Amino acid sequence: MRPLYRTFTAQAEFDAQYNPSLALPDPTAPGKHFVATAERARAELPCRLNVPYGPTLEETLDIFPAAAPNAPVFVFIHGGYWRALSSKEFSGVALGLHAQGITTVVINYALCPRVTIDEIVRQTRAALAWTLRNIQQYGGDPARVAIGGHSAGGHLTAMALQTEWAEDYGLPQDPFVAAIAFSGLFDIEPLRYSYLQPQIQLDDGIIRRNSPAFLVRPCKTPIWVTWGSAESTEFARQAELYHQAWTAVGNASELRAIPGANHFTVIGGFEDKDSDVCRWLAQKLSA
Repeated sequence: MRPLYRTFTAQAEFDAQYNPSLALPDPTAPGKHFVATAERARAELPCRLNVPYGPTLEETLDIFPAAAPNAPVFVFIHGGYWRALSSKEFSGVALGLHAQGITTVVINYALCPRVTIDEIVRQTRAALAWTLRNIQQYGGDPARVAIGGHSAGGHLTAMALQTEWAEDYGLPQDPFVAAIAFSGLFDIEPLRYSYLQPQIQLDDGIIRRNSPAFLVRPCKTPIWVTWGSAESTEFARQAELYHQAWTAVGNASELRAIPGANHFTVIGGFEDKDSDVCRWLAQKLSA
């Protein structure tokens, strides 16, 4: 049988690699944890919720200001395979960062199939441009902004780094001091053959425009490309593919897995100020 992609010949093979819930004893457990942690963050931390960055109802962001003024900033882009979840499930990423003196911004965006991945990329870029132009009003330092995301958010982080910020937005060409991509999708073609296709509706054009492993430009932003060591081999391959593409044009990248983490616990470090993730971001933002 002729392979559909690489060595894969059937949807079940793609799903086994790209549906991380299949390996869980309780597929609902990660969502419950994210919601509970997010609710705790909103209860314990100062926050400004549902701040609009664009004209549609989905184009909002949540800001968790640091205690001190002129603080460094981290912008988090949530996952959900572009077709699920929202900013509200991920307020918890601010817990460890707030303790490190970092302002956290969690962006929201519209979801497939109501919109395309092209539109989600546009909204992500609009949210980042808004943050760079407006975060000073919320005590953030626009000269010290890092970005990062998980799963589909890792993909959107990579798409943000390839943006022509000077030409398209009138901003510095490389406006971010650091980036981190957790379990990102950098070659989205295999998802066309997975359980996700009815919702994300990939076609040749969307794949070509939105596979950042093949679109890398020279960029001064250093990135940590990471995934959970307990994830499938495809998530490891995706990370390695992007790292190789990023460094091939002279960009700086670290390629390190989070030991013992699965696709959902890989972002657990945001809940602990002393985690490798929080310390890495604090060091980059203070450099």
